[in-house]
Amino acid sequence: MKTIKIGTLDKPVSRMGLGTWAIGGGSAWGGDKDKADSIAAIQAAPKLGVNMIDTAPGYNFGNSERILGEALKGMKREEVAIVTKFGVVWDREGSLFNKVNGRQLYWNLSRESILEEIDKSLERLDVDYIDVYMSHWQSVEPYYTPISETMDVLNELKARGKIRAIGAANVSPAQVEEYLKWGSLDIVQAKYSVLDRGVEAELLPICKEHGVALQAYSPLEMGLLTGALPRDYQPVGAQIPKKWFQPENMQRVFDYLDELKPLTEKYQCSIADINMAWILAQDEKVVLLSGAINAEQISQNVRATEIELSAEDVAMIRDMAEALDR
Repeated sequence: MKTIKIGTLDKPVSRMGLGTWAIGGGSAWGGDKDKADSIAAIQAAPKLGVNMIDTAPGYNFGNSERILGEALKGMKREEVAIVTKFGVVWDREGSLFNKVNGRQLYWNLSRESILEEIDKSLERLDVDYIDVYMSHWQSVEPYYTPISETMDVLNELKARGKIRAIGAANVSPAQVEEYLKWGSLDIVQAKYSVLDRGVEAELLPICKEHGVALQAYSPLEMGLLTGALPRDYQPVGAQIPKKWFQPENMQRVFDYLDELKPLTEKYQCSIADINMAWILAQDEKVVLLSGAINAEQISQNVRATEIELSAEDVAMIRDMAEALDR
């Protein structure tokens, strides 16, 4: 597994991270997953070369963090880089976000909220520190907190040893610049897939300019780009409202996946591998965040990091993807 250096972390991190949103279960993923399988998957990740494990309190109201905490009891803490997040809350007021299982979620990035969240995350994870502490979404009115104030708290937590590095998810290019004005921003999470390349316009160039790693989440569009779904697939949970899961769009994506089949033979890999390898080919500071609910899925996903697509094939895949936008 290839690794990169992220900010001030004292360990290199794998170019593929394990995302645990699905492991957390809940209605977004069609119900809870088998806990034993989830714990086994997390514990297998470092053995497969994946040492970055991503979670968040907002993944089924802390359940993802709790499951990760249980898994860590059977692991060496120093072998993994834990990413968790702050800013999405359900037990205090904030700017309206959305409802899950009838419970209202809010955005709150105030000092008071962050200090409460960090302690709850540390408790659920049962660890002394978090490797990367990341804003999950950005602050909006009417409970707006300037990034400068949020960074003051994060710099304080870093000085106290509760966190080792700072990240930000779902940020605009201007927000990245603002974070960098007030301290070290080490990694940005953004949606990035063959089908969704919006980060390439401004966000990725700014990250490259400042040496900030960009971690692509949903590189397989919630399973659509795996090549494993049948043409009559019916979306579930969080997939239902997404653009590419609309019936007319899905069929066009399936046509695109069929066009990739010659490449799977050329590189002796799966369609999912090709789509993830394409993201990794964009820049050495781009890393992937790939969800999995068992060790077999992690093992399959890791293969994408071993593929070296030719420049011609990278360009061809881009042309095919751009044709879908027309």
